[in-house]
Amino acid sequence: MKISYFLLIVITIISTSANAQKDTVKLKEVEVTSNRISLPFSKTSRTITILSQEDLAKSAATNLADVLQNVAGADIRRRGIDGMQSDLYIRGGNFDQTLLLIDGVKMDDAQTGHHTMNGILSLENIERIEIIKGPAARIYGQNAFTGAINIVTKAVTENAAIVNLNYGSYNNKKGEVSLGHKFNQGDVLATVSHQESDGYRYNTDFKNSAAFFKSNFKNFSLITSFAQRKFGANGFYASPAYKDQYEETQTSLVALSSNYSSNNVIIKPRIYWRRNQDLYLFIRENPSYYRNLHISNKMGAETNVVFNSSLGKTGVGLDISRIFLVSNNLGDHQRTAITGFIEHRFELLNENLDITPGVAVSSYSDFNTKAFPGLDVGYRISERVKLYGNIGYTYRVPTFTDLYYVGPTTKGNADLEAESALAEELGIKFTTANFQMEAAIFNRKSDNLIDWTKDNETDKWEARNFSEVVAKGLETTINYQFKLGKHQQKFNLGYSFIEDVIKDNQVQFTQYSINSIKHQLTSGISTKFCPIFSQHITYRYVERTNGQHYNVVDAKISAMLKTHMEFFIAANNIFNAEYTETNLVPMPKGNLMAGFTFKL
Repeated sequence: MKISYFLLIVITIISTSANAQKDTVKLKEVEVTSNRISLPFSKTSRTITILSQEDLAKSAATNLADVLQNVAGADIRRRGIDGMQSDLYIRGGNFDQTLLLIDGVKMDDAQTGHHTMNGILSLENIERIEIIKGPAARIYGQNAFTGAINIVTKAVTENAAIVNLNYGSYNNKKGEVSLGHKFNQGDVLATVSHQESDGYRYNTDFKNSAAFFKSNFKNFSLITSFAQRKFGANGFYASPAYKDQYEETQTSLVALSSNYSSNNVIIKPRIYWRRNQDLYLFIRENPSYYRNLHISNKMGAETNVVFNSSLGKTGVGLDISRIFLVSNNLGDHQRTAITGFIEHRFELLNENLDITPGVAVSSYSDFNTKAFPGLDVGYRISERVKLYGNIGYTYRVPTFTDLYYVGPTTKGNADLEAESALAEELGIKFTTANFQMEAAIFNRKSDNLIDWTKDNETDKWEARNFSEVVAKGLETTINYQFKLGKHQQKFNLGYSFIEDVIKDNQVQFTQYSINSIKHQLTSGISTKFCPIFSQHITYRYVERTNGQHYNVVDAKISAMLKTHMEFFIAANNIFNAEYTETNLVPMPKGNLMAGFTFKL
C-alpha cells in the first residue's frame, strides 16, 4: 500500500468519524514521572510519548518490543518473533545510547547494550510507558544519549487473580499467572510466566521464563524481577552465514525505594542491584568450539530531593554505582560511576512560560569526569497551543564489549574514546478535549561516535570512533478519540524523518549505528461497535538509510465476555512482507496468536 493511498484512507476515516457524532472524549491527563521533578504531560517541554494501560491492551502486539515498534521515532531491531532478541534505538541512536528504566531504576548494562531488552516486563505488569525522545543525560545520566524509556509498573487497585493462556504459529505457547492483593497500608503484585516455541526457521526455537514481584508498604516500595531466555540464534550476530549460534541470558533486578515528604520537601532514596548473565555458543552442538560467559553486577544507591519554593521547584540528586564484570572473553573489570544532578523549574508570566536549566556531572573510575548541561523552555500561547525547545549535551562511555571483545569475526578497541553530542529540539503541542498533535524538529551533532566497522568485506569488525556524525530530523504525532454511538474509538498517526551525515567517512562498512530509519510512518485505529467485540489495526512503513523499505500490517480482534473473560486473535505481518531489521535476519511472515484471559 502506498503512503498516499493510506493517508487518503486515514483522512476519510477522521472526517467520517468527526461528522458521525460531535461528542468529545476528554483525553486523560497523565503525570510524567521523574526521579526528581515530575510534571503533568501538558506542562512538559520535551517530546514525550505516553502509552497507557488501555493502549497496551488494545494493541495488536503481545510483548513490549512489538508495542514500541509502532512508536514514531523508535526503532526496535528484532531478530524473530515476540521480540526474542531485540535492540532499542531512538532517533537514530544505537542500542548503547538509549536508556531503559523500570520505575525509574536504570537497566543499562556495562557489558553491552544488546542486553537492555532482556529484562523487559510482561504487558500484564505495566501501567504505562513513558518515551522521552532527545538528550536526557541531565535527567538520567549517561546512556540516555538519544532518549529514554521508563516502564511504570502497574498499581494494585483491587484483589484479583489473572490467568493468560496464548497459543500461536510455530507452536508458540505462553502461560502467565498474576496475583494482586491490597491490604492495610500496602499491596502486593506477583506474576510468573513461561513461553516456548519451535521457532519460525532453523535454530530459532526458544524457552523463556520470567517472574515479577512488587510490594508497597507505607512509604516503601520493593520491586524484583527475573527473566531467563534460552534461544537458537541463527545468524543473529556477526555474519548471517553462522546459523548454529546459541545464547542463554538471565537478567534480574532488585530495587528498594522510599518516599518522605513534607509541605515543601520530597526525599526519595533508593538502593538497587541489577545482574545479567550471558552464555554464548558459536556452535550450539559443540560448546567447546567457542564459548563466552559474561556475568555483570551493578549495585547502586541514589537519593533524589525536590524542594518547592516561591521560585519554583528545585531537584537535586546523587547516584553512586559500582559495576563488576567477570568474563572468560572480556576479562574481569570494575567501574565506579558517581553522578550528581541539579535542576530548577521556573514558571513565569502567570505560569505560561517555563524555564528549566539543569546539569548532571558524572565521574568514572576508568574515564574522565564530564558535565551534561541542558535547558528546557516552554511557552503556552493558549490553553490549546504550547511551543517548546530544549538543548542538551550528552555523553556515553564505551561498554566493556566495545573495549575488550575478541571473537571469530569481531575485536574490541581498548583505545576508544567516550562518545559525546550536542542536541537541540524545537516543537509545538496542540491539545483539545479529544485531539492531540505534536511536531518537532531536532538536530544532534555527535563526536567520537562508536560503531563496529571494517575497511574490507573480509576484515574483522572492529570498534572505532567517528570524528563527527550529524543527525537531523523531524517528527510528528496525532492522537484522536471520538465516539460512535456509545463506544469510544481511537486513531493515531506518527511520522519521523532522520538524515545522518558522516563527516569522517573513511570506512567502507558499519554494522549498527549508521543505518537509521530515514522515513517511518506508523498508524493505528482501535474500533468498537458493540459491547462484546473490539478491533485494532496497525500499519507501519519503514525506509532505512541503506534504501531498504517495507510495509507491515498487524491486526487484532478481541471478545469480552462479561467482565472477567476475554478472547483474542492477533495477526502479525498479515500481508507477508519480506524484510529484515538488523544483521540481515529475515523477519517472520504472517503469523497468528490466539489468547484467553480469565480474571477472578
